[in-house]
Amino acid sequence: MKIVHQHGPCSPLADGHGKPPSHAEILAADQNRVDSIQHRVSATTTGKLTKRAIPVETALKKKPAGHSTSSSTPSLPASSGRALGTGNYVVTIGLGTPASPYTVVFDTGSDTTWVQCRPCVVKCYKQKQPLFDPAKSSTYANISCTDPACADLDQSGCSGGHCLYGLQYGDGSSTVGFFAQDTLTIAHDAVKGFRFGCGEKNSGLFGKAAGLMGLGRGSTSLTVQATAKYGGAFAYCLPASSSGTTGHLDFGPGAAPANAKLTPMLTDKGQTFYYVGLTGIRVGGEQLSIPESVFSTGGTIVDSGTVITRLPATANAALSSAFDKAMAAKGYKKAPAFSILDTCYDFTGISEAALPAVSLVFQGGATLDVDASGIMFAVTPAQVCLAFASNGDDTSVGIIGNTQQKTHAVLFDLGKKTVGFAPGAC
Repeated sequence: MKIVHQHGPCSPLADGHGKPPSHAEILAADQNRVDSIQHRVSATTTGKLTKRAIPVETALKKKPAGHSTSSSTPSLPASSGRALGTGNYVVTIGLGTPASPYTVVFDTGSDTTWVQCRPCVVKCYKQKQPLFDPAKSSTYANISCTDPACADLDQSGCSGGHCLYGLQYGDGSSTVGFFAQDTLTIAHDAVKGFRFGCGEKNSGLFGKAAGLMGLGRGSTSLTVQATAKYGGAFAYCLPASSSGTTGHLDFGPGAAPANAKLTPMLTDKGQTFYYVGLTGIRVGGEQLSIPESVFSTGGTIVDSGTVITRLPATANAALSSAFDKAMAAKGYKKAPAFSILDTCYDFTGISEAALPAVSLVFQGGATLDVDASGIMFAVTPAQVCLAFASNGDDTSVGIIGNTQQKTHAVLFDLGKKTVGFAPGAC
């Protein structure tokens, strides 16, 4: 599957109209996502995360939509979602029989996949492609309230014997609708009986995307639902958003590049998120003096939907100090901080900057050597910032964001319980 950035020139949702979000808006939305992730992690750790029923007032007052009486490695192009109105990456899938194309945000920090559906009796935001119409698919079916899959949802309800789902995201975006099943098409592969949300009340910052693909570790995710077909393995490569190139999302054990450096997937910290053991940081090839306990207290996840990597305060301070020292030695001029980014430089008149290398070190010796496109976040030429931010303390979960993942193949394998990184994959 092809991946593009939601706001990039290769996005299928780009139409030349509309204004993409500003840098400040992207970072503000990113912080909302991080706050939501940290709340969910905290609630899971403390045992306070409970399943909730959808309030009666949000139940959909309509009859549920209905329908009339391979082991290879499929690949989807992946691209930047900049043209969609959000800060994330999108892929195009097929849904229904016959299959219709839908461009969706893909997210390793979510489980349930959903798309906006006709007749959208309550509310739908504007999307570029036509809404999914269950009545036109011969394989669509609503899921019963008594189906165990309904009980697996964090928020669920019942209408006319049919299961309802509800999802709310950290930025206030939400979707409510019928939990259903249909045939999902990935490249040329068909995943029959795929369970997803058919959204009839949707709002928020999804731009023009048709919905969201959940690639987390939970039971409703595509990763888990398609385990028999793909072994719980997938890999993606995110392109540099300014390059105009595309990345890819691949499924199956064959998705792992031969040069991938592997680290254990830590599965004892709850569902959905992909935890890894971050143990250190290198700047210019030199390991920073940061106790491993700084990283292990809150843990670290790899997330496709967070833009800027979040580090424990102690680790971020050490990184900023070492990076700033190296930049000063090269004669670069400092610039004011911007939003959550505290280490910035003035690159006015500089066509190509010589940056110190930044590497993240994980359990087992695996390293993520951050590509040059993932080290800095350019607001303007006069304000280019180190693309890492502090959690504010050493107890909150660390997050490896998508800026630092650019051009690497990032591998997730539930069967082998590994996460891996391979450079130069797109």
